[in-house]
Amino acid sequence: MALDAEQRQLVGRAVPGLLVNVDVPDLAAGEAFYTGGLGLVAGRRFGGDVVELLGGDAPLYLIARPAGRREEAYGAVTRDYARHWTPVHLDFVVDDLDAAVARVTAAGATPQGGVRPAGYGRIATFADPFGHGLCLIQFNAEGYDAIAD
Repeated sequence: MALDAEQRQLVGRAVPGLLVNVDVPDLAAGEAFYTGGLGLVAGRRFGGDVVELLGGDAPLYLIARPAGRREEAYGAVTRDYARHWTPVHLDFVVDDLDAAVARVTAAGATPQGGVRPAGYGRIATFADPFGHGLCLIQFNAEGYDAIAD
């Protein structure tokens, strides 16, 4: 069942904010990709290891974290920036998918399947230069409502 406008507005208040954090091995390279490829704009900087990127629905924080093994509060982890799969990824909604594909590819993204139609518009999938998956979506006039139950 699709939410009506009033329900969507109430749901939007359930969480007062969303912050997106993306680890990168090189902060300057990360900033170059996400600003040049996706049109985000650098905002605040925090201690030389974090940059806030603005221009989307939520701020995106790039955090410089080196690859390799390290101890965390929950145990030892290995951070690897080779292409990897994760169930959480970023979707960027764009007005012109073909232009956005050209921009992110020129900025260093690796295409992962090409542009393809979807019930809600068109989608293209990529790996950013740090192995993270991301999608570019161009909605049709109905957007996700076209496929909502």
